[in-house]
Amino acid sequence: MKPIQVLGILLVISLAANLYLAFFPIQGSQANLTDFSGQMNMLESENARLSMQVDRDNATIGGYQSQLGLYRLQLQELTGLINVSPSGTGPVGSAVLQGPAVLQQIQYNGNSPYAQGQVVQSGVMLNITAEVKPGKGRVLVDTQPLMGVVFQDAANTAVFVAQNRTGVSLVGSDVIFSINAPGQVPSVDGPSAGALMTLLVISAVENKPLREDVTLTGTIDQDGNVGAIGGVVEKAQAAKDSGKALFLLPRANANLLLYTQQTRQLYGFTVIQQVPKSVDAKTYVEANIGVPVQYVDTIDDVLRIATATG
Repeated sequence: MKPIQVLGILLVISLAANLYLAFFPIQGSQANLTDFSGQMNMLESENARLSMQVDRDNATIGGYQSQLGLYRLQLQELTGLINVSPSGTGPVGSAVLQGPAVLQQIQYNGNSPYAQGQVVQSGVMLNITAEVKPGKGRVLVDTQPLMGVVFQDAANTAVFVAQNRTGVSLVGSDVIFSINAPGQVPSVDGPSAGALMTLLVISAVENKPLREDVTLTGTIDQDGNVGAIGGVVEKAQAAKDSGKALFLLPRANANLLLYTQQTRQLYGFTVIQQVPKSVDAKTYVEANIGVPVQYVDTIDDVLRIATATG
């Protein structure tokens, strides 16, 4: 065979090999592209289906909101009919008890206008009264000093829990809370008097006398659970100073976090650190402040301890 023929055969074989190698990768890429396109179509279809589902859910929620608004209007109308009934009958009573609160004040070091201010907390006792009178189902707060929105929410919850606990409807009654702080107290806010206010409403409705030597602090939720508060030490000191024989504290405050100041030298500098330490609140308060403490979990615990009849 002549060299030129061999060269021609090699060229043909090379061309065939190149065509083969070029053809099959393209076919593979086309297959991958087809699969990818199919997946994209599936995702687009699923996205469209989910969008339709979201639209349907939004429409359903809108319907529920509309129904809820209607039910609220109907409830207001029914409540109005009950409240304007000629009988005007409703439970009548009142109860009063002192409760601790935390007062925050800013103290300045020196008389200079550039003096730095420091927030100082101290305990103060509030005179809190609950009156239940025939009325229009209102919860009113008459305060001196002024109270904030959070306090009003706590008052509403207190009335709700008192109704559930006593089984006595206050729809046709007004509950009036009067809070008075002796001395110059600019303002107090927070939910920490919720448990005490609940106790007062129950006492007023059921005509149960309260122990004057007991005070308490703690939030209240709709299920009647007494929750944690702040300013345990300051409130305990206020209870002690006012002559209380027992301080009721939420069990959620059992772990009291105290900070001690420690100094150390580091590379010629004095470093001051506030080191936290957890102690039992009852043990600490009784040993360092001198007022007996008892933990409570629910409003039933409070009633069992704070009512004079047990």
